[in-house]
Amino acid sequence: MVNLKDSVKAGDFAGFMRAYQDMVFSTAVRMTGQDAQAQDIAQEVFLKAWENFEQLQHSPTAGGWLKTVTTNLTLNFLSRYRRRWRFFSEMRGDDEAADYEPGEEHAVPDLGLAGRDADERRALIDEALQRLPDHQRLPLVLYHFEEMPYEEIAQRLEVSLSKIKIDILRGRQRLAKALAQRGLDAQQLDA
Repeated sequence: MVNLKDSVKAGDFAGFMRAYQDMVFSTAVRMTGQDAQAQDIAQEVFLKAWENFEQLQHSPTAGGWLKTVTTNLTLNFLSRYRRRWRFFSEMRGDDEAADYEPGEEHAVPDLGLAGRDADERRALIDEALQRLPDHQRLPLVLYHFEEMPYEEIAQRLEVSLSKIKIDILRGRQRLAKALAQRGLDAQQLDA
């Protein structure tokens, strides 16, 4: 026999899930670069949300909690496969890292997206992010979208700080190039 309280909770949870599903999925897909993996992660996030729904349903910080859980689960998921992408990303020699000044900050280029609506900008950026290799996309997303500092990204991904800075720099360059291929004026990318 179905408990009335459980059915009300399930109805409330369905609305809760609809309200946050796009944010959870887009966070996971930006980090993984794969829709199927992001769907699996989103499902796991909402299973955790169901377990904690009593506290979350009226919490003003539910969105932040979901974003944090999504980020952590995605990082956990990616760490299972880290050996594979780390092998390819670290094939270059240490001489490339030696040329990079660790304290050097680089501005994000103006990608010429200001004149476009938010949905179009998001779609263009997400598509361009999908083209980046994991070792560049993940630190770039963590830095720009999740606002994690370089040091924390390096610690979470278990790589050196200079590697994170190099990967973010190169990720930005590749992102600009991918957006330029989508028809954005190359001069706007240099700004």
